[in-house]
Amino acid sequence: MIDFRLKVFYTVAKRLNFTKASEELFISQPAVTKHIQELEGTYKTTFFERSGNKKVILTASGEIFLRYTEKLLAIYNELEFDLNLLQKQHAGVLRIGGSNTVSQYIMPPILAEFHKKFSDIRINLVTGNTEQIEDALLNKEIDMGIVEGINRNPQIKYQELLPDEIVLVCNIHNRLVPKDTLKVEELINLPFLLREPGSGSLDVLAHALKPHNIKLSDLKVEMQLGGSESIKSYLLHSHCFAFLSVQSILDELNRNQLKIIDIKDLVIERPFYLIQLHGQASPLTEIFMRFVKNHKSL
Repeated sequence: MIDFRLKVFYTVAKRLNFTKASEELFISQPAVTKHIQELEGTYKTTFFERSGNKKVILTASGEIFLRYTEKLLAIYNELEFDLNLLQKQHAGVLRIGGSNTVSQYIMPPILAEFHKKFSDIRINLVTGNTEQIEDALLNKEIDMGIVEGINRNPQIKYQELLPDEIVLVCNIHNRLVPKDTLKVEELINLPFLLREPGSGSLDVLAHALKPHNIKLSDLKVEMQLGGSESIKSYLLHSHCFAFLSVQSILDELNRNQLKIIDIKDLVIERPFYLIQLHGQASPLTEIFMRFVKNHKSL
Protein backbone atom coordinates (compact mmCIF):
# COMPACT_ATOMS: atom_id res chain seq x y z
CA MET A 1 0.00 0.00 0.00
CA ILE A 2 1.40 3.39 -0.96
CA ASP A 3 2.20 5.85 1.83
CA PHE A 4 -1.09 7.60 2.67
CA ARG A 5 0.86 10.76 3.41
CA LEU A 6 1.63 11.07 -0.30
CA LYS A 7 -2.08 11.03 -1.06
CA VAL A 8 -2.63 13.72 1.58
CA PHE A 9 0.14 15.87 0.11
CA TYR A 10 -1.20 15.41 -3.41
CA THR A 11 -4.71 16.41 -2.40
CA VAL A 12 -3.53 19.54 -0.57
CA ALA A 13 -1.23 20.46 -3.48
CA LYS A 14 -4.11 20.18 -5.95
CA ARG A 15 -6.69 21.96 -3.80
CA LEU A 16 -4.25 24.42 -2.17
CA ASN A 17 -6.54 24.35 0.83
CA PHE A 18 -6.16 22.20 3.97
CA THR A 19 -9.87 22.33 4.79
CA LYS A 20 -10.97 21.16 1.35
CA ALA A 21 -8.33 18.42 1.42
CA SER A 22 -9.57 17.14 4.78
CA GLU A 23 -13.16 17.04 3.49
CA GLU A 24 -12.14 15.16 0.34
CA LEU A 25 -10.04 12.64 2.29
CA PHE A 26 -12.59 12.23 5.12
CA ILE A 27 -10.01 12.99 7.80
CA SER A 28 -9.71 15.93 10.19
CA GLN A 29 -7.79 19.07 9.29
CA PRO A 30 -5.31 18.51 12.17
CA ALA A 31 -4.65 15.04 10.70
CA VAL A 32 -3.92 16.60 7.30
CA THR A 33 -1.53 19.06 8.95
CA LYS A 34 0.18 16.24 10.87
CA HIS A 35 0.77 14.17 7.70
CA ILE A 36 2.24 17.18 5.88
CA GLN A 37 4.48 18.07 8.82
CA GLU A 38 5.75 14.48 8.98
CA LEU A 39 6.68 14.59 5.29
CA GLU A 40 8.35 17.97 5.67
CA GLY A 41 10.26 16.65 8.67
CA THR A 42 11.40 13.58 6.73
CA TYR A 43 12.75 15.68 3.85
CA LYS A 44 13.82 18.63 6.02
CA THR A 45 12.03 21.22 3.91
CA THR A 46 8.76 23.12 3.64
CA PHE A 47 6.23 22.28 0.96
CA PHE A 48 3.60 24.99 1.52
CA GLU A 49 3.39 28.66 2.44
CA ARG A 50 0.29 30.39 3.75
CA SER A 51 -1.26 32.91 1.33
CA GLY A 52 -4.30 34.08 3.35
CA ASN A 53 -7.99 33.12 3.24
CA LYS A 54 -7.04 29.59 4.37
CA LYS A 55 -5.24 29.03 1.06
CA VAL A 56 -1.65 27.92 0.63
CA ILE A 57 0.88 27.99 -2.19
CA LEU A 58 3.52 25.46 -3.13
CA THR A 59 7.15 26.27 -2.40
CA ALA A 60 9.89 25.34 -4.87
CA SER A 61 10.39 22.12 -2.87
CA GLY A 62 6.66 21.52 -2.98
CA GLU A 63 6.59 21.84 -6.77
CA ILE A 64 9.36 19.24 -7.09
CA PHE A 65 7.71 16.92 -4.58
CA LEU A 66 4.39 17.20 -6.43
CA ARG A 67 5.97 16.11 -9.73
CA TYR A 68 7.42 12.99 -8.14
CA THR A 69 4.25 12.28 -6.16
CA GLU A 70 2.21 12.32 -9.37
CA LYS A 71 4.60 9.78 -10.89
CA LEU A 72 4.48 7.54 -7.81
CA LEU A 73 0.69 7.62 -7.62
CA ALA A 74 0.42 6.81 -11.33
CA ILE A 75 2.76 3.83 -10.92
CA TYR A 76 0.80 2.60 -7.91
CA ASN A 77 -2.51 2.89 -9.79
CA GLU A 78 -1.07 0.93 -12.70
CA LEU A 79 0.31 -1.73 -10.33
CA GLU A 80 -3.05 -2.08 -8.58
CA PHE A 81 -4.84 -2.25 -11.92
CA ASP A 82 -2.57 -4.97 -13.33
CA LEU A 83 -2.68 -7.07 -10.15
CA ASN A 84 -6.46 -6.91 -10.06
CA LEU A 85 -6.61 -8.10 -13.66
CA LEU A 86 -4.81 -11.30 -12.69
CA GLN A 87 -7.74 -12.29 -10.49
CA LYS A 88 -10.16 -12.82 -13.37
CA GLN A 89 -10.37 -13.22 -17.13
CA HIS A 90 -12.15 -10.50 -19.07
CA ALA A 91 -13.94 -11.09 -22.35
CA GLY A 92 -16.98 -9.74 -24.17
CA VAL A 93 -18.15 -6.81 -26.24
CA LEU A 94 -17.76 -3.19 -25.15
CA ARG A 95 -19.76 -0.57 -27.03
CA ILE A 96 -18.06 2.82 -27.00
CA GLY A 97 -19.29 6.09 -28.48
CA GLY A 98 -16.88 8.78 -29.59
CA SER A 99 -17.60 12.27 -30.85
CA ASN A 100 -16.09 12.97 -34.27
CA THR A 101 -12.95 14.73 -33.02
CA VAL A 102 -12.34 12.09 -30.37
CA SER A 103 -12.88 9.14 -32.73
CA GLN A 104 -10.58 10.53 -35.41
CA TYR A 105 -7.70 11.98 -33.40
CA ILE A 106 -7.75 10.68 -29.82
CA MET A 107 -9.12 7.14 -29.79
CA PRO A 108 -7.17 5.15 -32.45
CA PRO A 109 -3.84 4.78 -30.58
CA ILE A 110 -5.66 4.10 -27.31
CA LEU A 111 -7.82 1.39 -28.89
CA ALA A 112 -4.79 -0.23 -30.53
CA GLU A 113 -2.94 -0.52 -27.21
CA PHE A 114 -6.08 -1.64 -25.39
CA HIS A 115 -6.52 -4.48 -27.89
CA LYS A 116 -2.94 -5.63 -27.34
CA LYS A 117 -3.56 -5.91 -23.61
CA PHE A 118 -7.16 -7.17 -23.71
CA SER A 119 -7.46 -9.15 -26.92
CA ASP A 120 -10.57 -11.00 -25.67
CA ILE A 121 -12.54 -7.77 -25.33
CA ARG A 122 -14.08 -6.71 -28.63
CA ILE A 123 -14.66 -2.98 -29.11
CA ASN A 124 -17.54 -1.61 -31.15
CA LEU A 125 -16.89 2.09 -31.74
CA VAL A 126 -19.82 4.32 -32.67
CA THR A 127 -18.97 7.75 -34.08
CA GLY A 128 -21.20 10.82 -34.16
CA ASN A 129 -21.41 14.35 -32.85
CA THR A 130 -21.70 14.94 -29.11
CA GLU A 131 -25.49 15.12 -29.14
CA GLN A 132 -25.75 11.84 -31.04
CA ILE A 133 -23.35 10.06 -28.67
CA GLU A 134 -25.21 11.30 -25.60
CA ASP A 135 -28.51 10.13 -27.12
CA ALA A 136 -26.98 6.71 -27.86
CA LEU A 137 -25.89 6.45 -24.22
CA LEU A 138 -29.32 7.45 -22.93
CA ASN A 139 -30.90 4.85 -25.24
CA LYS A 140 -28.40 2.26 -23.96
CA GLU A 141 -27.06 1.66 -27.46
CA ILE A 142 -23.53 2.15 -26.07
CA ASP A 143 -21.96 1.45 -22.67
CA MET A 144 -19.93 4.64 -22.39
CA GLY A 145 -18.62 7.48 -24.50
CA ILE A 146 -16.01 10.18 -24.90
CA VAL A 147 -17.31 13.54 -26.06
CA GLU A 148 -16.56 17.24 -26.25
CA GLY A 149 -18.82 20.18 -25.51
CA ILE A 150 -20.58 21.55 -22.45
CA ASN A 151 -21.93 18.88 -20.10
CA ARG A 152 -25.58 19.42 -19.40
CA ASN A 153 -27.65 16.20 -19.20
CA PRO A 154 -28.46 15.31 -15.55
CA GLN A 155 -28.88 11.63 -16.46
CA ILE A 156 -25.25 11.44 -17.56
CA LYS A 157 -22.12 11.38 -15.41
CA TYR A 158 -19.32 13.49 -16.92
CA GLN A 159 -15.66 13.04 -16.00
CA GLU A 160 -13.02 15.37 -17.42
CA LEU A 161 -10.43 13.42 -19.38
CA LEU A 162 -8.24 15.66 -21.52
CA PRO A 163 -7.96 19.43 -22.05
CA ASP A 164 -8.37 20.82 -25.54
CA GLU A 165 -8.34 24.21 -27.21
CA ILE A 166 -10.42 25.35 -30.15
CA VAL A 167 -8.52 27.75 -32.41
CA LEU A 168 -9.27 29.87 -35.46
CA VAL A 169 -7.54 28.45 -38.53
CA CYS A 170 -7.30 29.13 -42.24
CA ASN A 171 -5.27 28.22 -45.32
CA ILE A 172 -1.62 29.30 -44.95
CA HIS A 173 -2.04 31.30 -48.18
CA ASN A 174 -5.22 33.05 -47.07
CA ARG A 175 -4.71 36.79 -47.58
CA LEU A 176 -8.05 38.00 -46.22
CA VAL A 177 -6.31 38.60 -42.91
CA PRO A 178 -2.81 40.04 -43.35
CA LYS A 179 -2.08 39.82 -39.60
CA ASP A 180 -1.88 36.92 -37.17
CA THR A 181 -4.04 38.53 -34.45
CA LEU A 182 -7.65 39.69 -34.71
CA LYS A 183 -10.08 41.49 -32.44
CA VAL A 184 -13.21 39.53 -31.56
CA GLU A 185 -15.47 41.99 -33.37
CA GLU A 186 -13.56 41.43 -36.61
CA LEU A 187 -14.84 37.84 -36.79
CA ILE A 188 -18.17 38.95 -38.23
CA ASN A 189 -16.38 40.12 -41.39
CA LEU A 190 -14.88 36.72 -42.23
CA PRO A 191 -16.35 33.85 -44.28
CA PHE A 192 -16.79 30.83 -42.01
CA LEU A 193 -17.17 27.10 -42.13
CA LEU A 194 -19.03 25.74 -39.10
CA ARG A 195 -19.74 22.28 -37.75
CA GLU A 196 -23.24 20.83 -38.01
CA PRO A 197 -25.97 21.37 -35.37
CA GLY A 198 -25.46 19.03 -32.42
CA SER A 199 -21.68 19.31 -32.60
CA GLY A 200 -19.93 19.78 -29.26
CA SER A 201 -17.41 22.12 -30.89
CA LEU A 202 -20.24 24.31 -32.21
CA ASP A 203 -21.81 24.37 -28.77
CA VAL A 204 -18.53 25.45 -27.14
CA LEU A 205 -17.96 28.14 -29.79
CA ALA A 206 -21.42 29.63 -29.27
CA HIS A 207 -20.84 29.68 -25.50
CA ALA A 208 -17.43 31.38 -25.89
CA LEU A 209 -18.74 34.12 -28.21
CA LYS A 210 -21.76 34.95 -26.04
CA PRO A 211 -19.89 37.22 -23.54
CA HIS A 212 -18.72 39.27 -26.56
CA ASN A 213 -22.32 39.72 -27.75
CA ILE A 214 -21.70 37.69 -30.89
CA LYS A 215 -24.12 34.96 -31.94
CA LEU A 216 -23.39 32.26 -34.48
CA SER A 217 -26.04 33.85 -36.68
CA ASP A 218 -23.91 37.02 -36.77
CA LEU A 219 -21.14 35.18 -38.59
CA LYS A 220 -20.95 34.94 -42.38
CA VAL A 221 -21.41 31.20 -42.72
CA GLU A 222 -20.44 29.90 -46.13
CA MET A 223 -21.24 26.29 -45.25
CA GLN A 224 -21.80 23.86 -42.38
CA LEU A 225 -19.95 20.56 -42.65
CA GLY A 226 -20.18 17.39 -40.59
CA GLY A 227 -16.63 16.83 -39.41
CA SER A 228 -13.15 18.29 -39.01
CA GLU A 229 -11.72 16.40 -41.99
CA SER A 230 -14.31 17.89 -44.36
CA ILE A 231 -13.69 21.36 -42.98
CA LYS A 232 -9.91 21.05 -43.27
CA SER A 233 -10.15 19.88 -46.87
CA TYR A 234 -12.47 22.77 -47.72
CA LEU A 235 -10.11 25.25 -46.04
CA LEU A 236 -7.22 24.07 -48.21
CA HIS A 237 -9.22 25.05 -51.30
CA SER A 238 -10.83 28.29 -50.11
CA HIS A 239 -10.35 31.56 -48.27
CA CYS A 240 -12.70 30.53 -45.46
CA PHE A 241 -11.97 30.35 -41.74
CA ALA A 242 -13.00 27.77 -39.17
CA PHE A 243 -12.79 27.05 -35.46
CA LEU A 244 -11.23 23.61 -34.97
CA SER A 245 -9.77 21.56 -32.16
CA VAL A 246 -6.01 21.98 -32.03
CA GLN A 247 -5.87 18.17 -31.75
CA SER A 248 -7.31 17.91 -35.26
CA ILE A 249 -4.85 20.19 -37.09
CA LEU A 250 -1.44 19.06 -35.82
CA ASP A 251 -0.49 17.37 -39.10
CA GLU A 252 -1.59 20.37 -41.22
CA LEU A 253 0.37 22.74 -38.99
CA ASN A 254 3.49 20.59 -39.31
CA ARG A 255 3.05 20.45 -43.09
CA ASN A 256 2.60 24.23 -43.19
CA GLN A 257 -0.83 23.95 -44.81
CA LEU A 258 -2.96 25.68 -42.18
CA LYS A 259 -2.18 28.48 -39.77
CA ILE A 260 -3.66 29.64 -36.49
CA ILE A 261 -5.00 33.17 -36.13
CA ASP A 262 -4.96 34.45 -32.55
CA ILE A 263 -7.96 36.38 -31.28
CA LYS A 264 -7.37 39.07 -28.69
CA ASP A 265 -9.22 38.37 -25.42
CA LEU A 266 -10.69 35.11 -26.71
CA VAL A 267 -9.29 31.74 -25.65
CA ILE A 268 -11.62 28.78 -26.21
CA GLU A 269 -10.66 25.91 -23.94
CA ARG A 270 -12.75 22.84 -23.29
CA PRO A 271 -12.22 19.35 -21.91
CA PHE A 272 -13.05 16.04 -23.47
CA TYR A 273 -15.33 14.03 -21.19
CA LEU A 274 -15.73 10.38 -20.33
CA ILE A 275 -19.48 9.85 -20.07
CA GLN A 276 -21.59 7.07 -18.62
CA LEU A 277 -25.02 6.71 -17.07
CA HIS A 278 -25.20 7.20 -13.32
CA GLY A 279 -24.93 3.99 -11.34
CA GLN A 280 -22.61 1.02 -11.29
CA ALA A 281 -20.63 0.62 -14.51
CA SER A 282 -20.11 -2.81 -16.05
CA PRO A 283 -16.74 -4.52 -15.40
CA LEU A 284 -15.68 -4.04 -19.04
CA THR A 285 -16.58 -0.35 -18.90
CA GLU A 286 -14.57 0.10 -15.70
CA ILE A 287 -11.56 -1.63 -17.26
CA PHE A 288 -11.63 0.60 -20.33
CA MET A 289 -12.18 3.82 -18.38
CA ARG A 290 -9.31 2.98 -16.06
CA PHE A 291 -7.09 2.17 -19.05
CA VAL A 292 -7.95 5.44 -20.78
CA LYS A 293 -7.32 7.57 -17.69
CA ASN A 294 -3.85 6.04 -17.30
CA HIS A 295 -2.91 6.14 -20.97
CA LYS A 296 0.45 7.82 -21.62
CA SER A 297 -0.89 10.01 -24.44
CA LEU A 298 -3.34 11.84 -22.15
